[in-house]
Amino acid sequence: MFHRRLKEKGIEIGLFLAAATTVVVLLFICIFLFRDGYLLFETSSFTGFITGSSWYTASTPPRFGILPLLFGSFLVTAGAIAIAVPLGLAAAIYISELASPKIADLLKPFIEILAGIPSVVYGFFGLVVLVPLIKDIFDIPTGQTALTGSIMLAMMALPTIISISEDAINAVPLALKEGSLALGSTQWQTIYKVTLPAALSGISAAVILGVGRAIGETMTVLMVTGNMAIIPGFPEGFLDPVRTMTATIALEMGEVPKGSPHFHALFAVGSVLFITTFIINMVADRIKRKYKLKEGL
Repeated sequence: MFHRRLKEKGIEIGLFLAAATTVVVLLFICIFLFRDGYLLFETSSFTGFITGSSWYTASTPPRFGILPLLFGSFLVTAGAIAIAVPLGLAAAIYISELASPKIADLLKPFIEILAGIPSVVYGFFGLVVLVPLIKDIFDIPTGQTALTGSIMLAMMALPTIISISEDAINAVPLALKEGSLALGSTQWQTIYKVTLPAALSGISAAVILGVGRAIGETMTVLMVTGNMAIIPGFPEGFLDPVRTMTATIALEMGEVPKGSPHFHALFAVGSVLFITTFIINMVADRIKRKYKLKEGL
């Protein structure tokens, strides 16, 4: 009995250490990012960084305004979510509610394959196929635009949205669906008025995770968005080249001297990106809690 308790205590301690490690790693990442990012403001204005409308590192003095990168990231992400959410939700509804088991089993492996394709392959596909197509369709000088990035990011976010939404829909108790059908509702009415509201917590989490995947993507947007650090308009900005925060870090980090203002500016951009994704995750958690309380779970 003593050895059994000792073994259980050891397992408990091991699990605690594993959980604590994630917290410690996150803490060190925060310290690492914010420390080097903060050093930028010893030589540059914090207000100029937050409200600056130009990112031009070759000027004297260099201009580190994050607004073009921030708006570029938000524009590409918003376009991706506007495309991916309706398509992903429709696919999840079809697979879980309408498709026969044989067709559902056939579709699921293809969705999982999409999730496993490296981002650089998506980037090559976008560069070779989608960029010339966008250029010809809209008759613009270049097809490397925010719209191209949005379409590619939507393709990358689809597997996440479909898989999590499908799980959420499948988790809805069968008694709710059967009760709705017994009261005379059609299958579509049951899906729209019973199944989707009951699965809204999981679907919301799927959407937010899709946003997180889109806003944090680097290689694909680096290859297809043109990388011009300008503040895009709306909606005409979708047909202009833009630069995202992730692409800026990937493009410039290998070229800057360590400890220079440019180096610290890239860490400041990384800090803003970290805070943005942290806020997105907090919103997702709040939405899940809100709907769980409404459902009485």
